[in-house]
Amino acid sequence: MKVILEKEGSSIYRNVFIHIPLLCLGIVLSFALSSCTQQNSSSSSASNDKPKVVATSTIIADLTQEIGGDEIKLTGILKPGTDPHVYEPVPKDTQVMEEANLILYNGYNLEPGLIKLMKSAGGKARQLPVGEVVKPLQLNEGAKGKVPDPHVWGDVKNAIAMVNAIRDALIKLSPQDKEEFTKKAQQLTDELKQLDSWVKVQIQTIPADKRKLVTTHDAFQYYGRAYQIPIAGTLIGISTEEQPSAQTVQRLVEEIKKIGVPAIFAETTINPALIQTVAEEAKIKLAPRELYSDSIGAPGGEGDTYIKMIEANTRTIVEALGGKYTPFQRSTNQ
Repeated sequence: MKVILEKEGSSIYRNVFIHIPLLCLGIVLSFALSSCTQQNSSSSSASNDKPKVVATSTIIADLTQEIGGDEIKLTGILKPGTDPHVYEPVPKDTQVMEEANLILYNGYNLEPGLIKLMKSAGGKARQLPVGEVVKPLQLNEGAKGKVPDPHVWGDVKNAIAMVNAIRDALIKLSPQDKEEFTKKAQQLTDELKQLDSWVKVQIQTIPADKRKLVTTHDAFQYYGRAYQIPIAGTLIGISTEEQPSAQTVQRLVEEIKKIGVPAIFAETTINPALIQTVAEEAKIKLAPRELYSDSIGAPGGEGDTYIKMIEANTRTIVEALGGKYTPFQRSTNQ
């Protein structure tokens, strides 16, 4: 009998000692899962509490992210490489606009499909045409007559005005973050001022008789006027919706032969086939690197921010037209 009790007791103790660690492990796991759930819930709640900002173009989205940082929840509608002139909105675009607290768009009809959607969508978001803080160049668009040129960011000084407008809109949206928005906008402005000066120096290295720009569409008037490189010709006008006729192509070919530029330029958001044809017929080089016109580049690429886009374009122009390119050096002393 004694032996039996000992065996039974031993079995009981063994079972107890086996189940205690399992019980503790279960408590620990339960606590950990509960803690993770609470943290995820807290993180999700914090994210949902942030002001919801929507930016249409990649350029505006980039500038807004630089200023807003982690203080806002930013959604950029257009993806890098997408042409805003011809973009057709999708149902998801309606949803993000309806949920937004602030919508930042370029204006001057750069993104006609998205502007139309924005005007018709519900929601109570403030709508700010960031590009329209700049007095536009008026260009002749044939039957349309004079229309405002929307490509205002080509002049870096105009980008600084856009930064100020974005900063003020974010402060109005989230006053408690005024100090942070102001600090980041000032840092960005300082860098843009350096960039503006650098571009001027780079373009002046191009021989004067070669300092002319021929591109696919008329997106570089602000850049040309700011940095003293005239736009000698374009295949199409302000909007990429335009389809050039055979006569237009031939006129550009003849113009290129007259002015004698060493190269002409394709653009990242437009099929290069037609401008390639122009280059072949004019017996002139097509620059080996394309220009960023209406969009920044893909993440990880040389033009994946506004600043890097302007830097890359300047390098492409300078090298193709016979200038001496010096990389942009950012100074932190300003």
